Amino acid sequence: MICRAQQDPAFTQYMFNNLYYNPAFAGVEGVTKGTMLIRSQWSGYQPTNYGGGAPNTQMVSFTTPIFKLNSGFGAYVLNDKLGPQNNLEAQASYAYHLGLKDSKLSIGVRVGIYSQVINSNLYRYIDENDPYLPPPGSGKYPQIKPDFAAGVFYRREKFYAGIGFSHLGRAKFDFGLGQNNRLETHSYLSGGYFYDLNFNTRIQFVTLIKTDFVKWQYDLGAIVYLKNTMWGGLSFRQQEAASVLLGWSFLKDKAMKLGYSMDIITKDRAAKQPLSHEVMLSYQLPIGPPVGNKVIRTPRYRHE
Repeated sequence: MICRAQQDPAFTQYMFNNLYYNPAFAGVEGVTKGTMLIRSQWSGYQPTNYGGGAPNTQMVSFTTPIFKLNSGFGAYVLNDKLGPQNNLEAQASYAYHLGLKDSKLSIGVRVGIYSQVINSNLYRYIDENDPYLPPPGSGKYPQIKPDFAAGVFYRREKFYAGIGFSHLGRAKFDFGLGQNNRLETHSYLSGGYFYDLNFNTRIQFVTLIKTDFVKWQYDLGAIVYLKNTMWGGLSFRQQEAASVLLGWSFLKDKAMKLGYSMDIITKDRAAKQPLSHEVMLSYQLPIGPPVGNKVIRTPRYRHE
């Protein structure tokens, strides 16, 4: 018997999390920034007869440009708990940036580790003698594999698009039990367009198309930004949920951003809880002064 299920977590605030989907995004923004995302999917869901609980995901990422090399660096750590299974990623990305007139083309690669742990204490067994499952009550079974990704990202002032391919090594996890639990290669096509409605209002149209080359799913959304300080928007995930997004920028130069999204489940609600929640927090480091002595000019002479 072959079973297929979601392997990578879904984020509603994907427009603030491009590094996860595409290593070519590393350093593209030209600023040093850290981002944290916490997602609680199907909040309150509790399967019968075992303590796996609802899926929940935490991610911390970092990206920075390397101007002297026309490139950028990025990294993230992701923890994804799916009932009796826990996935942990630690990934590092490098991207080379090509200047094309008024735009930028970035080519990136990513390398890291992917860890899976299954906990037999949280399984609900139908056949306790199944040779492909750990014996009941035998504890946790961890396994670590290398992981690779690559991508391309294109950006202009008001438009961006990119495509990333993850799990290129298709690592196989068997936990010493003869299982054939393989990470399938995933592709993510992302895009966005900014439209200036007036001096104080800007609209961002976004999309994310996801596939493991067996199933496809798309996200579509629009976000309205007011004075580059507050935002609110709507998003739709095919065959899954409709979402509301809210956010606020604060501190000097709007360096810190706090975002929240709520998914309203629209399909198979009888087998899930109706709401999912997600919180995003990011901080952008101030852009420092230019390196070297400042040139001071006067009408008669100059000092350095």
